[in-house]
Amino acid sequence: MLTVQFGARKIFFMLFLMIGPIKVLVPFLAITRNWPPAYRRRLATRAIFFSVAALAIAGLLGRTMLENFEISLPVLAMTAGIILFLVALRSILQPAAAPDQPPECEQAPNLALAINPLAFPTIVTPYGIAAVIVFSTFAGSRQGEGLTVAVIVALILALDWVAMIFAPTILKWTGTALQVLAVVLGVTQAALGLQIIFRSITMIGL
Repeated sequence: MLTVQFGARKIFFMLFLMIGPIKVLVPFLAITRNWPPAYRRRLATRAIFFSVAALAIAGLLGRTMLENFEISLPVLAMTAGIILFLVALRSILQPAAAPDQPPECEQAPNLALAINPLAFPTIVTPYGIAAVIVFSTFAGSRQGEGLTVAVIVALILALDWVAMIFAPTILKWTGTALQVLAVVLGVTQAALGLQIIFRSITMIGL
């Protein structure tokens, strides 16, 4: 029987574009441009804590709901493929669409911004939540695979924290390279998403 395998490398690659640091750098720098470094670190740390909690709760609740409705694995795989393809397509087309830049924060440092807009929806995107739910459900009762998903999410959020701490330096020296990398990752992920969709269709027997 045909199956869809999500190894650790694939899961990391898929989630990196959805909740990874590439899309966090510009909004974080725009919010904290005039803030002292100590407040930047506190904001970044709080945002990551909120992101961890949000993803953990969403993953558990979403997995429980999907399991209660007895969604089949081929359908879950197709869902993952569609999410991957749409997110990748968005990342590819976004530079050409010239999205609006977030407004710069001219007020005194406000750590409440760690929840909104930083943790959600900048770090914890809706499609990132959806992907975490799908991968958690795929893991099922297999503790090893569930732990793998959790470790990968934690690693990516740690990269987000590091990226926010060093956002000015990273954007100064690698801003253009990061845009190119995002497009390359997007194209690869779009192809992977389509592959998963076609494999899922074969599993269903259509």
